[in-house]
Amino acid sequence: MKEILALVRKEFIQFSRDPRLVFIILAAPIIQLVLLGYAAVLDVRNLPMAVCDLDRTRESRAYVEAMVNSGYFRISSHVGEMDLIDRLIDDGTAAMAVIIPRGFGDDVLGYRQASVEVIVDGSESQTATIGINAASAVSTRFSGQILRRILSERGGPGFEPVMIDPEIRVWYNPALKSRNFFVPGVLALVLMMMTMLVTAMAVVREKETGTMEQLMVSPIRPYQLLAGKIVPSTAVGLADAVLVLASARWLLWVPLKGSVPLLFLMILAFILTTLGLGLFISTISQNQQQAMFTSVFFILPMILLGGFVFPIANMPRFFQWLTYGIPIRYFFTIVRGIFLKGVGWAELQDETAALLVIGVVVFGLSLLRFRKKLG
Repeated sequence: MKEILALVRKEFIQFSRDPRLVFIILAAPIIQLVLLGYAAVLDVRNLPMAVCDLDRTRESRAYVEAMVNSGYFRISSHVGEMDLIDRLIDDGTAAMAVIIPRGFGDDVLGYRQASVEVIVDGSESQTATIGINAASAVSTRFSGQILRRILSERGGPGFEPVMIDPEIRVWYNPALKSRNFFVPGVLALVLMMMTMLVTAMAVVREKETGTMEQLMVSPIRPYQLLAGKIVPSTAVGLADAVLVLASARWLLWVPLKGSVPLLFLMILAFILTTLGLGLFISTISQNQQQAMFTSVFFILPMILLGGFVFPIANMPRFFQWLTYGIPIRYFFTIVRGIFLKGVGWAELQDETAALLVIGVVVFGLSLLRFRKKLG
């Protein structure tokens, strides 16, 4: 036990002697969290909209006003000719354009089919999709108002048309803030990157400095050397988790509805897989630069396929099956469930079991390879 404690102390002394590493371990997670929390926002509001009203009637103005009052759009410019719309969308002045043709008001007052043309910049597909859906919803609501008026007029005095008014309630994230979705995922990314990199770098650094051979011929046993590398990495991961949780709660005001002790138990289960990957990377890398690039090779696919941004259900079937072997997929579900839904152990049993199985397999295989390299 004294040998392990001495190795752990040595690792922390090496950390403290490298100010850049200390900054990366402690400050970088908070910076990443704040940047993603405030900058990576998928909530589309006040989308710049060019309006070409060729009808210029009370009905056309009412339609444009309904678009603005929805909160999704703001009028960036009024144009009198359709030819000017191309330039406004090309230079980014407008993300979409609404063209109201002549006769729109007459069609509305005459209870005939009325149409408008909506042009959307599709170069930003996410924004374009939300803009199209919002424009369709506004048009549907505007049409419903006209229909209600028609039915009232034809039904005579005192007639009140029956309309279905859905009462929509959103659970777990009532304001539909994308920040509440992203920030718990950032915790998973920070844990994965930091523990994997710190573990890989700690072992590879011994190779570069030539001290690995000294450790191998010393009385220290392989399991003691391994524990001396893993314990500091685990401590770094837990420290980063505390920093991220505190920043998410008191800087970004993301709710944490579930159990904090349960969350840390899940964090330890997830760290088991990242430590195993870090050990594996250290066995195939000869220097820290190689370890860094190899870590990126593992991290990027897991971010893309794990469900951090892109829904797994929308992926091709082959890649959906592939994600079952990615541990961060299960941890994303766990951490978001604890943060937003306040779920407990009963709801997370399947994800936890899958995470532990992957973690034991990855850590076990990496441990065997690490011991073989020592031998």
